[in-house]
Amino acid sequence: MTYILLFFILLFGELIYFKIADHFNIIDKPNERSSHQSVVLRGGGIIFLFGLWLWSVFYGIQYPWLLAAVTLAAGISFVDDVHSLPDSIRLTTQFVAMILIFVEVGLMRLNLWWAVPIALIVCVGATNIYNFMDGINGITGGYSLAVLIPLILLNREHHFVEESLLVVIGLALLVFCFFNFRKRAKCFAGDVGSIGIAFILLFAIGMLVMQKGDVTWLILLALYGVDGCLTIIHRIMLHENLGQAHRKHAFQLMANELAIPHTVVSTIYMCLQLAISLIAIYVIPDTMTAHWAYFIGIICVLCLAYIAFMKKYYHLHEEYLKSLKE
Repeated sequence: MTYILLFFILLFGELIYFKIADHFNIIDKPNERSSHQSVVLRGGGIIFLFGLWLWSVFYGIQYPWLLAAVTLAAGISFVDDVHSLPDSIRLTTQFVAMILIFVEVGLMRLNLWWAVPIALIVCVGATNIYNFMDGINGITGGYSLAVLIPLILLNREHHFVEESLLVVIGLALLVFCFFNFRKRAKCFAGDVGSIGIAFILLFAIGMLVMQKGDVTWLILLALYGVDGCLTIIHRIMLHENLGQAHRKHAFQLMANELAIPHTVVSTIYMCLQLAISLIAIYVIPDTMTAHWAYFIGIICVLCLAYIAFMKKYYHLHEEYLKSLKE
């Protein structure tokens, strides 16, 4: 009954935000770099931050540093959604927030001072890749569910985080997907949503990694990681400004140049990541050697698939860019 009540509170909260966003003109206008054609409300992903606050009210502030970190990172991202902020302010805030996450998961208590700077760079990079991947209807909500479901399944066996937190965030994702995972989206997640959910999921994965002592559980983010990292490398090779908006991700080529419906592309990413994670949980032997072999194997396969896809279809994007200049 509590979860049902929370679901309707989240739904009501999202509808209230739509009224506020409409009143203050918090919208996303399409341009030549966009994958959508109409004006859509921005920042609907604020529901993830609201869900975390709501969980803390109903179940107590069990993770105070998590609450502070997500509020800080998502809060500055919401400001950036409304009025663009310098990259230095956003990144500094994200680094501070990620340190708070490290405090919450217990990393700072370990005698691994040398690992903290590396982990900071990797995790802040991961949150921004998660943000970059928010480009078509349904992908942020659907992919996040594909990460959250395996976390819930793993948590029932290992109990590394309060299950109610994962369930409430799952309810927030369902509410968001109702308005975003459709042919004509009512709202986009915005930076507030993609950064907010990225921090929450990284916290849960971090708790799992710390309990199991196994960093290969980052495989729960494998698909986003490969697509995001290889796209960045590709753009560096093209001497592009990484801060400039673009349409070079594999999922963007699928949705734009190949004209595959957004919801179909999002479903492909969701199902593929879910399959990778479920195989890791239920098929791969629970040994460190097997985990590392599977992790490396999956990353290699995804990298090869990405390269093959780009070799076959990237010329379509080049033709699109040429048409813009003409």
